[in-house]
Amino acid sequence: MKTLVIGASPNSVRYSYKAVHLLQRLNHEVVPLGIRNGEIEGLQIIKGKPKLSNIHTITLYIGPAKQPEYYDYLLGLKPQRIIFNPGTENAEFINIAEKQGVETVQNCTLVMLNSDLY
Repeated sequence: MKTLVIGASPNSVRYSYKAVHLLQRLNHEVVPLGIRNGEIEGLQIIKGKPKLSNIHTITLYIGPAKQPEYYDYLLGLKPQRIIFNPGTENAEFINIAEKQGVETVQNCTLVMLNSDLY
């Protein structure tokens, strides 16, 4: 199950960094996508809107104001699920995603992983 972490940061105090780290530690395939160069636990952070395949879950670490520019890109990846972490909740994007058959979850990826709910 491949996860795209959007808003990935090379800053180890950021939740997106912690999510990538924990996903890797729990043996999930993870793709970190961010706006800055860097790496997380040996994984290069990719930038832009690259072609990706077999993305099961997208976990958001970008706020609602920055999400609209990613709607088409993210939905074009045909994910089965989008996780809206605290502070990323966006009724418009949730509605659009659900209309396309994508499961939406408003929860914390870190809590889900640590609670075996992922």
